[in-house]
Amino acid sequence: MSTTGDGTRSVRAGLPTPEQYEPTLPGPVFAAHFHLSGDPVGPYTYGRDGNPTWTHLERAISELEAPDEPVGTTVFASGMAAVSAVLLSQVRTGDVVVLPDDGYQALPLVREQLEAYGVEVRTAPTGTDSVLGLLDGAKLLWIETPSNPGLDVCDVRGLVEAAHRAGALVAVDNTLATPLGQRPLELGADFSVASDTKGLTGHGDILLGHVSCGDPGLTDEVRRWRKIVGAIPGPMEAWLAHRSLATLHLRMDRQCANALALAETLAERSDVAGLRYPGLPGDPSYATAARQMRRFGSVVSFRLADKATAERFLAELRLVDDATSFGGVRSTAERRGRWGGDAVPEGFIRFSVGAEDLDDLLADVEHALDASAR
Repeated sequence: MSTTGDGTRSVRAGLPTPEQYEPTLPGPVFAAHFHLSGDPVGPYTYGRDGNPTWTHLERAISELEAPDEPVGTTVFASGMAAVSAVLLSQVRTGDVVVLPDDGYQALPLVREQLEAYGVEVRTAPTGTDSVLGLLDGAKLLWIETPSNPGLDVCDVRGLVEAAHRAGALVAVDNTLATPLGQRPLELGADFSVASDTKGLTGHGDILLGHVSCGDPGLTDEVRRWRKIVGAIPGPMEAWLAHRSLATLHLRMDRQCANALALAETLAERSDVAGLRYPGLPGDPSYATAARQMRRFGSVVSFRLADKATAERFLAELRLVDDATSFGGVRSTAERRGRWGGDAVPEGFIRFSVGAEDLDDLLADVEHALDASAR
């Protein structure tokens, strides 16, 4: 399907061969065990090891991650389960891992756990070249681009080439971009990782994650880790995720267009500072993002004067939910500093742009900004 468009691929990805009188997307299979006689050599033996509903979803995600390439995808119960599976299946005591110091707020917890296991962790910010000086002796480089919540972008292909020369594997957290926005495996990465709770499924109603690899050996190691820790998704969650993929291109196109328009509107306001959106031509990351991204994501970040102003802004919004997470069809925003895990000012807003009518959304935001300044 490499010659087809994103919409066709999203709608058709992972569907089984058509059979007379069978549904196009089979319903979820609920099973702890399967009929099994003789040696356990079939695809489905026990519910912790495999499930037909997972298989359909994993094939679908593989088709989106790298069309017509031999990719193995493993789905997990959450994005953090996917993150942990990559790191903890690959590194051992004495190894070196390089992480971003401005990434997802749970990464410091991951760092603490790795260091407790005797792994050396080096960190660098996403939007600089300082990571290049940390690769000597590293086992794995972890990239998050665009970063969450700061929206910095790094040159994936350049970092992959440098890391591979140093003998390190490369994992890219592609949560914000989704495979329709960026394909890390095609840029040379060894692992493409995402919290599918966010944009890939897009409705804010399931927790899910995945890891895709071009190397079958790496896929086997990740799946072995899933089996060991039992971080498996429920069949219903996997089926809902697959169903949601059919609208991924529609959601992404609408949300990215809305996000750019919101960023352009915010750029005209004197009460908004520190505006970031990778698709905005004036953004510091625009040139890099334009080289490697096909869509720029649905998240916009900016700063208001202080905590009180940010809280008033959020309270005045009517079409935007004050909630964490991002990538959903309903717009959400939050004062990110409330969690305490990100190095952001108290007035920092992470705004996840949904699929509402643009005029309605912009009017709501501008009203809330005007009201919060009083």
